[in-house]
Amino acid sequence: QVQLVESGGGLVQAGGSLRLSCAASGRTSRTYAMGWLRQAPGKGREFVASISASAGSTYYADSVKGRFTISRDNAKNTVYLQLNSLKPDDTDVYYCAADTYSGSYWYTPREEADFGSWGQGTQVTVSS
Repeated sequence: QVQLVESGGGLVQAGGSLRLSCAASGRTSRTYAMGWLRQAPGKGREFVASISASAGSTYYADSVKGRFTISRDNAKNTVYLQLNSLKPDDTDVYYCAADTYSGSYWYTPREEADFGSWGQGTQVTVSS
């Protein structure tokens, strides 16, 4: 089992930036593909970005492509999400998640069902 703890959320003005971090611990966390998803109140989780266990592949939702960047430091067991050019529509709770199913070193998960372990979430609020 892998444990995930997010940090870095907060309140920012439109056009601003934030960097979210996800610290992973537990069983071989560095071998999992990782991702970020977000959820607004009363809605389902929306895929944002993912990165392969190798860190060689990334995948983004169209809504964030060119503005958000996912990265990982396997030596620190940490995954990051850099959020730039933020918009009020980006206001959500952001969750870090691990793909504990595929066992692939190259796969980039692309939907909620691909992820088996989740963090508690961090709130991002973008004011207009």
